[in-house]
Amino acid sequence: MHNFPITIKPFGAYAVIIEWPNRVEEPILDNILQSMDAFQKGGFLAPNWEMIPAYNSLTLIHCQAISSFKEIRNTLITLYNIKETRLLRQKFLWRLPVCYDLDFGIDLPMVSEQLGLDVNQIIELHTTNVYIIYGIGFLPGFMYLGGLPDALILPRRAAPRPKVQKGAVGLAGKQTGIYPQESPGGWHIIGNCSVSMFNAAAENPCFVCVGDKVQFYQISRAEYDLHKIESEVGIYKLEKIKIDA
Repeated sequence: MHNFPITIKPFGAYAVIIEWPNRVEEPILDNILQSMDAFQKGGFLAPNWEMIPAYNSLTLIHCQAISSFKEIRNTLITLYNIKETRLLRQKFLWRLPVCYDLDFGIDLPMVSEQLGLDVNQIIELHTTNVYIIYGIGFLPGFMYLGGLPDALILPRRAAPRPKVQKGAVGLAGKQTGIYPQESPGGWHIIGNCSVSMFNAAAENPCFVCVGDKVQFYQISRAEYDLHKIESEVGIYKLEKIKIDA
């Protein structure tokens, strides 16, 4: 495994943050995920420790105040620098359905005008690309998906909406994502995903993981309504493909 230069800093009384080079790259994300496994093998285990990976950082939160940052830092550096073959975690490609009907894609006309693309071109670009889950946060189950085509990049809305519909699929900067529940939001909404991204009652509330990939595909309004019914009765089947390490 290729190691990148890292820095380790205190992050309040209960946590430390490890930072990788400030770049959005899949090899850096892979290194973060492999390092998580190494740290867990080295004793940084739940329930005493929680780990939160993101684009180029890993936050380790302890259940109690950290008494010696220097000791923790030295242990993490030792574990990080151990020369051993580390297997990549099993990753999955999730194919997620999106209805781009204008009842859902409320910003599609404005996005079309700003980008100089017609709606069909926007949908084609959005569904052709494969996105990497670089982080999960803001809301439980909210995926930060990197890899948006340059042609779809545009800044966040100047004025966030006080209410964005659950399942709304949005664009902001170089990212796309799905709102897992109704909430305020400043992303440009271009459709709605018929799959619920977070279920607190489920054994695994959020089925995706950082490092997994996502590809959207277009569905009609009738298919969207059918998926909702299938989900309610528990017969909807997600499309899940193993990715070779």
